[in-house]
Amino acid sequence: MNVRDELYDYINENFLYLQPDLELTDEDRFLELGVIDSTGVVELVGEVEERYGITVEDAEITEDNFGSLAGLVRFVSSKRAATV
Repeated sequence: MNVRDELYDYINENFLYLQPDLELTDEDRFLELGVIDSTGVVELVGEVEERYGITVEDAEITEDNFGSLAGLVRFVSSKRAATV
């Protein structure tokens, strides 16, 4: 399974059950759609750190990095590439 699919599955299982009719696309903004709130962002950061073995700095917790599935994939991919 690739990063995008893993993250989509996590978001689907942990957040989208509250909105079963929502068809989330990669560019959809989590906060705007009410998919994830500020507490959910904290959970998502923890999941990303644990699952991918990366450290997320406070300054990296931005709308660009954690605001959409596409942003998350880009962020995780770049952090993983930097540690290789």
